[in-house]
Amino acid sequence: MSEQKIGKVLYSQTDITKRAKEIAAQINKDYDGEDLILLCTLKGSVLWFADILKNITVDTKIDFVSASSYGASKTSSGVVKIKFDPEINMYNSHVIVVEDIVDTGNTLKYLLAKLEERGPKSVKVCTMLNKESRRTTDLHADYVGFEIDDLFVIGYGLDFDQRFRELPYISYLEEDDVEAL
Repeated sequence: MSEQKIGKVLYSQTDITKRAKEIAAQINKDYDGEDLILLCTLKGSVLWFADILKNITVDTKIDFVSASSYGASKTSSGVVKIKFDPEINMYNSHVIVVEDIVDTGNTLKYLLAKLEERGPKSVKVCTMLNKESRRTTDLHADYVGFEIDDLFVIGYGLDFDQRFRELPYISYLEEDDVEAL
């Protein structure tokens, strides 16, 4: 598939990097003098997570989690699977889950409930993309990179069946694109 068929550039790498710096500055202000855990949701948020992390100035620990309800589909299966569980002790710590996209919110709501069982001081969400139009839960992201329409986005870590993560920008797939894959 040629890059021209992928769709337009919604957000360039420059746009994303700039927004990550702005959000990290807000996190630094919000957690000044506090210990913080950044929890990266694998695999889609790795690039966004790195952009946020390298601009954090407060004392920060990191860990990773993998939870999904998509697989090789454009829509959520509704069944959440935690494939990789964080090892870090979250008890009495501030935790920010760094997410690539909040869509229906079902996967993230399930994950947040599991994290709350570990006794953190607080758990907040930092997402690169927020797709409010598809939300089926009362989930609220605390730090939002960009609000997007109901598009199937790819690039900058986001994928379709493990493809397109390497794109240095955020684009989207159209229905014809998906059928051609």
